[in-house]
Amino acid sequence: MLIPIGSELISVNPGRLITIEGIDGAGKTTLALALEEALTERGIDVHVLREPGGVPASERLRDLVKDPSLQIGARAEALIYAAARAQLVEEAVAPSLERGAWVLLDRFVDSSLAYQGAGRGLGIGAVRAINEFGTGGLEPDRTLLLTLSPELGRARTLGRREVLDRLERERAEFFEAIADAYGQLAAGDPDRIRRIDASQPPERVLATALEAISDLLS
Repeated sequence: MLIPIGSELISVNPGRLITIEGIDGAGKTTLALALEEALTERGIDVHVLREPGGVPASERLRDLVKDPSLQIGARAEALIYAAARAQLVEEAVAPSLERGAWVLLDRFVDSSLAYQGAGRGLGIGAVRAINEFGTGGLEPDRTLLLTLSPELGRARTLGRREVLDRLERERAEFFEAIADAYGQLAAGDPDRIRRIDASQPPERVLATALEAISDLLS
């Protein structure tokens, strides 16, 4: 794997970056915690992180971008996410990979491609470019895409939260565009992005996820 160290990309081994993607309500956090337990039982050093957030500066940016009382333009939103991601990679992801750990990351660049590139209409190419700069070109070894209908995802989100954040308050069309974009990303990169039906019971989702990364475990 090539990871950004300073201004250079350095080859390291055997750290792995596994990202978990999907619309709101798909169960990303639940899967990340279940995978952490399963991989730790196999003797793997595992570090679970979330986006935006994971380190203090990125957590502050998370509070900012999700605040429903603020008006944030689409370009500013994309840049805030990229900035939070850049700090997370520099401060936590890259050091963990360098020491040989497996990083389980709840969202990564694909989220911005889907949410800001497609959902906000900024264009996937433009959003990809700022994130390549922010992450130093870091790419996941595997991405687990939890697929779920926007309607079911919305129902799950409404059922577990009393107060919705700024993005969760968007209209149905926003989440439909995001789900479509995720599908297109998966179709364009099937070796990296593995789809998992998130409507299944959690234990089945975990089993499918372990199968999807089995080649990395061998």
